[in-house]
Amino acid sequence: MDIYTRKSYWKWYLAAGGALIILISLLYTKYLADRLIEREKQQAEQFAEAMRMLAKMRTDTIANYCDLTLHLKVIEQNTTIPVVLLDESGEIEAYRNIDDRNLDTMDIKDVQKALDRMMQQDTGVIEIVVPPDIHKTLVYTHSRLLWWLQLYPLLQLSLIAAFIALGYIGFSSARRAEQNQVWLGMAKETAHQLGTPITAILGWVETLKAVNEDRPDNQEMLDELRNDVTRLELVADRFSKIGASPDLKPTNLYHQLEFNRAYMQRRAPRKVEFDFPEPEKNQPLLVGINAPLFDWVVENLLRNAIDAMEGGVGKITASVYEQDKYVCFDISDTGKGIASGKFKTVFKPGFSTKTRGWGLGLSLSKRIIEDYHKGKIFVKNSEVGKGTTFTVKLPKVR
Repeated sequence: MDIYTRKSYWKWYLAAGGALIILISLLYTKYLADRLIEREKQQAEQFAEAMRMLAKMRTDTIANYCDLTLHLKVIEQNTTIPVVLLDESGEIEAYRNIDDRNLDTMDIKDVQKALDRMMQQDTGVIEIVVPPDIHKTLVYTHSRLLWWLQLYPLLQLSLIAAFIALGYIGFSSARRAEQNQVWLGMAKETAHQLGTPITAILGWVETLKAVNEDRPDNQEMLDELRNDVTRLELVADRFSKIGASPDLKPTNLYHQLEFNRAYMQRRAPRKVEFDFPEPEKNQPLLVGINAPLFDWVVENLLRNAIDAMEGGVGKITASVYEQDKYVCFDISDTGKGIASGKFKTVFKPGFSTKTRGWGLGLSLSKRIIEDYHKGKIFVKNSEVGKGTTFTVKLPKVR
């Protein structure tokens, strides 16, 4: 199991843990809300009973001698539940807790609007009957405390999500910055370490050429060896440019692709066919590139395509086209293909389907194209057993 598969599993574990926390929070909040709803219902019923006793006192002479202290206390202590008392004709007779403003200054129209809003919500209605023929209605709704309690899980989860997101972004940025410093240090150290042996090999090549001046066959081999050592110099130069601001020059994309095709085809198996557009048959398309770094990207794509060929047999095709403000080129092969779930993973450092290599080629290619050339690189399409197409998009030169 590779690191990216394990990372994917950890994401699922964290998601499951987060979902469990959310479920527990919602269930507990619902439990508290149900308890509070029941309590507020009881308080509303007690309020209605207190109002009934006050109404009864006005019509019943005997009731005038009753102690109403408890009922008045019930009415006064209701400071949270919005209630509106309606008379027999549906007119507003009394109200409480329906607005933050002073009750004495509220206009009856504002009270009516508040009542209309209450009727559109989860409203409770209690009928108050005072013998012999008085009928009143008490309308109540949930307190603000209950509304806030029901919103609490959403608020809590939003804050947790924001905290996790900010923490993840901060941690990822710090880790990415640290990785970039490691890559930069490794690249420059590699360029430095390659410099000395390359210089020595060049010296030995020139010595061998001088010794074999009368051997044309040896001279041809030494020339090819000199070309490969020059290529090593170019590789060292590429590493030294990692982390620096590259110098982008307007270049004909057709010529640069042809240059890379010619180099790679001489080093590819004979049964691998290359089909690239010929620069002489196409109008120049200029893009701003740093040639050493750009060639690195194309070489990586071509080398991966060659490695994907079963038995060293297949075809590599390049096509160039324009798309809005970009000049694009596709590199397609008839190799073993990439699973759809790996389209983004192939660009991550360390990912490789090969038994050899560090899995850095496509990761560096992505950085070169997107960070240095302000372009895009991605897997356009792929099918296991049939082949893969990579797309590179570069801004047009204005």
